[in-house]
Amino acid sequence: MDSEIKEEIPVHEEFVLCGGVETQVLKCGPWDDLFNDQNVNRPKLLIFIIPGNPGFSSFYVPFAKALYSLTNRCFPVWTISHAGHALAPKDTKILTASEDANAQEIKDIYGLHGQIEHKLAFLRTHVPKEVKLMLIGHSIGSYIALQILKRAPELPVIHTFLLFPTIERMAESPNGRIATPFLCWFRYALYVTGYLLLKPCPEKIKSLIIRMGLQVMNLKTEFLQTNILQPFCL
Repeated sequence: MDSEIKEEIPVHEEFVLCGGVETQVLKCGPWDDLFNDQNVNRPKLLIFIIPGNPGFSSFYVPFAKALYSLTNRCFPVWTISHAGHALAPKDTKILTASEDANAQEIKDIYGLHGQIEHKLAFLRTHVPKEVKLMLIGHSIGSYIALQILKRAPELPVIHTFLLFPTIERMAESPNGRIATPFLCWFRYALYVTGYLLLKPCPEKIKSLIIRMGLQVMNLKTEFLQTNILQPFCL
């Protein structure tokens, strides 16, 4: 029964220009634009999920649906992708806002500092000040959530949940000692390999590879994340 209910929950996908970068946002619930929704029943609280790494928002759809269902569908649940981790499909409209914070480019947006400013720009531009926030950070998203609290105390955050948090001395951890030099020194080789192998690969082949990989991992997603194999996102 629970799975049937979750299947009925609407999930709205949109791409917005945030910090000069197209950003995927998945919205669980009927509210697409909190600014233009003048209904008296407009939600007073938004649950905002900040992903781990890689920052693909589609991985969190089942979690978002479960949260929305458990709150009796009273509060919208939004999940944002990390900057540079999602590309809009061809002919997809990129939404823009009039606020300067959303239009201005963020320096080093693909770095950790830039990713934090990227989330702040979105919250300041797309969430009205009177709507309270509940932040949920996963892994490195927990660190981003804590930095949001530190850098923007004016935001009406009433609660923050940190799931499997990565919050300090990441490079000194056992995994960090391996991953840090690998990512710093071998990323250029990955760039070249990715472009040579994946750039000429047809989208149908990429989709097939991703579907097979998800089946092996026993994962399901409504939004097929072809960005996993996009050279730019890699």
